[in-house]
Amino acid sequence: MQQCQNYRDPQYDGFHREDPRYSDPQYREFLGQRRAQILDSVASAARECDRDPSEIDVICVSKTVDIEQVKEAHEAGWNQFAENRPQELMRKTDALPDLSFDMIGNLQTNKINHVLGRARLIHSVASLELAAAVEKRAQAHGLIVKALLEVNVLGEATKSGFSPQELARDAEALAALEHLRFCGLMAMAPAHDKTAAQKCFEGLRNLRDEQEGRMGCALRELSCGMSDDYMLAIVEGSTMVRLGRIVFDPNYAFDVC
Repeated sequence: MQQCQNYRDPQYDGFHREDPRYSDPQYREFLGQRRAQILDSVASAARECDRDPSEIDVICVSKTVDIEQVKEAHEAGWNQFAENRPQELMRKTDALPDLSFDMIGNLQTNKINHVLGRARLIHSVASLELAAAVEKRAQAHGLIVKALLEVNVLGEATKSGFSPQELARDAEALAALEHLRFCGLMAMAPAHDKTAAQKCFEGLRNLRDEQEGRMGCALRELSCGMSDDYMLAIVEGSTMVRLGRIVFDPNYAFDVC
């Protein structure tokens, strides 16, 4: 398959929307073949820990591609997409109203209205203050918002999210929010360090188990694992893996992690 690096577009941190190889049969064939590889690897990781592969959802992170490539991914069989910028979420949901998108990136309070009613699920409620702000706007719009609590499991200075201590401290206040339905936790593992990633995923699972008791509700979903480490995440209990480059980028070498 031909290389695509000459079509990089800084706006999308990926490929240029006019890259002809994004609309030719070769790219469509790549999407289908890569999907089959990913689903096989998900099933393999699930079998390794005696899990049912149907418990695990693949979320296709479409932040690096444009509308036409999302359409082609959907035609290849993918059904759930995600964006990390509210403005891009708005643009793609306007253009693709029949597709389902999640919000996975940092959410500022002044962008909440861009997301409500558009995102199936907000993965990145990272503080009690943000949760309260989403609650206020959801109440004003008459909405019930499904969300995950983002946790900074390993206390990394460069990452946002509840610390484990904050998660415990704020459990009662979070449970009292009437227009938010928390259904799990989310985390981002350290990059390029599989030992630390595994520790992060294991820690997230343990925190979920503890938080269910504190909040008095089921927190089934664990959103963790990305292109480089999703199989490790599945072994540790992930129910949602967020995959971008491995889905969309022909230059990303498929290598079972």
